[in-house]
Amino acid sequence: MGLRMERLSRSGNPLVGQRPSGQGSAMDHTQSLIALPYYSGAGHTTQVARAIATGATEAGARAVPVNVEDMSPDDWNSLDRADAILFGAPTYMGSAAARYGAFLEEAGERWMDLGWKDKLAGGFTVATFPSGDKLATLQRFSIFAAQMGMIWVGPADIGAPVFPEREGVNADGGWLGLMATSARSPRGVVREGDLETAAQFGARVAGIAQRLRGSGC
Repeated sequence: MGLRMERLSRSGNPLVGQRPSGQGSAMDHTQSLIALPYYSGAGHTTQVARAIATGATEAGARAVPVNVEDMSPDDWNSLDRADAILFGAPTYMGSAAARYGAFLEEAGERWMDLGWKDKLAGGFTVATFPSGDKLATLQRFSIFAAQMGMIWVGPADIGAPVFPEREGVNADGGWLGLMATSARSPRGVVREGDLETAAQFGARVAGIAQRLRGSGC
């Protein structure tokens, strides 16, 4: 786990946590495209988005994190072209951050023409407590995805105490979507096990997207 976290922190890949320049100019069209529109209040959700992107990239996909506070036409184009869209926001007072709700409402304009129909979808959220009512945020994301005609994918990792050797993996027991918790020490970071789980989630979505792309679905 430690080696992966070192790799996450040192990655120079422009697709991990940074907006790529010249989108689509040199893209390998055999790759699946995974877009991660996210909002981050204190930086925790950014860390999770980058970890998911790293896992997806290592699994052979092209991962594009998109900060919804600074959306450009190219960003919307990435979402429209993506094979999978993973929605991410912190949980504030029992629901997704209000700023992210505004993004969902804007994206909902694609509902009438089913512009995102049959894309893969998933969600991730961060809170201060292991519960923090994060489930409510993931339910909101999954309902939005259902209304858009998308196909929902959740994590599939089983950690401790079922498998004691997997301490820290999916520590919050989230299967509807990825749940992460901010670490008590050092402050300002997400628990290392949650970042590992995020990378595995990214790899899972990338694998499913690649298989669907290969089947011509």
